[in-house]
Amino acid sequence: MLYSYFITRSCLHKEKETAMKVLVLNSGSSSIKFQLIRMEDENLLAKGIVEKIGSIDAIITYQPEGKAKIREIREVKNHEVAIEIVLSLLLHPQHGVIRDKAEIDGIGHRVVHGGEDFSGAVLITDKVIASVRRCIQFAPLHNPANLKGIEACEALLPASPQIGVFDTAFHQTIPPKAYIYGLPYALYEKLRIRRYGFHGTSHSFVAHRAAEFLKTPLAGLKIITCHLGNGASITAVDGGKSVDTSMGFTPLEGLVMGTRCGDIDPALVPYIMEREKLGTKEIDALMNKNSGMLGLTGTSNDMREIEQEAANGSERHRLALEIYCYHVRKYIGSYMAALGRLDVLVFTGGVGENSRLVRRLTCEGLDALGIALDPKKNEANERDISAGKIKVLVIPTNEELAIARDTRRILEGAGGD
Repeated sequence: MLYSYFITRSCLHKEKETAMKVLVLNSGSSSIKFQLIRMEDENLLAKGIVEKIGSIDAIITYQPEGKAKIREIREVKNHEVAIEIVLSLLLHPQHGVIRDKAEIDGIGHRVVHGGEDFSGAVLITDKVIASVRRCIQFAPLHNPANLKGIEACEALLPASPQIGVFDTAFHQTIPPKAYIYGLPYALYEKLRIRRYGFHGTSHSFVAHRAAEFLKTPLAGLKIITCHLGNGASITAVDGGKSVDTSMGFTPLEGLVMGTRCGDIDPALVPYIMEREKLGTKEIDALMNKNSGMLGLTGTSNDMREIEQEAANGSERHRLALEIYCYHVRKYIGSYMAALGRLDVLVFTGGVGENSRLVRRLTCEGLDALGIALDPKKNEANERDISAGKIKVLVIPTNEELAIARDTRRILEGAGGD
């Protein structure tokens, strides 16, 4: 039996001699990323990843604070074995960072889809588990893996409360005019077909960091956050609340991404299926895994490689870059209209934080709207790279820390949904 809402509140509130430590887990279908964070100073004690779970040549990477990185290859049968390995590393006499698993005060899980049930982090209970299971229909590749991580921790760390932090939760403030599709309303009522949005933890984190950097209350800011990585999305944030976002019912909608096509004419799906003799699984794979920058270039979805090929004279790679940045720029313009005004534009994610070229191409031609980059600051990758009236910031995201903070908040009794 998982924790009830009435579980040992004294346990959640009890004073400890040592600082609270939170284990953050991101459980994928064949991998588990992990971090152990000491919440007193938000110091990262250890991090790592177990890859290729379910194989005899799984890859385990572990980096304890102030020590050399450890890497080994061995058989890892399932997620429970993977988390057993994680615990053994954290507890190891030489390179461990804790002496007893009881030092893990809570476990924060990234859960991809919470549907309409969750607008914030929650203590994981049987009721929450049932909701996450119902949402498998919306995220069949992600939610089952998230549940495996939760179940493994229940078996291995039964005394540590588990907290669910949902990718979709931040976007539950989006109004119906932005999340209802132009389909028969009965489909929303029956199947809950609507815009859900993703990357919510990242968008929320960088919006708060932007307000902190500017020393301005978040409640008074209108912000557009651009999370640009292999997966990419843009969110309009008004007073700290998401009011629109580019990903939709699934993470396929929106921007051109690493391997996802983003926005297309829906009529293309049956057209391509008929002409290419594809089934539903094949067309899904084409749009999710073989499109985007990989499909456009024919060689790579790594932005660094694409930029290099474009610099070497490849017209196809140059075109892919232009398409990518043009779609980002279009969304920025549309969200400026949705917000009514814009105070801050934020770039984050692996591409947003590191690609000077993508930022430059994205912002080209937006001077009349108040968006302009300082070329030197952009090349230097400074935090504030703006040269116009609208602030343009580069803010590293830290979804693991955001999950740890939400976990701490729940454990300390601030509550959740």
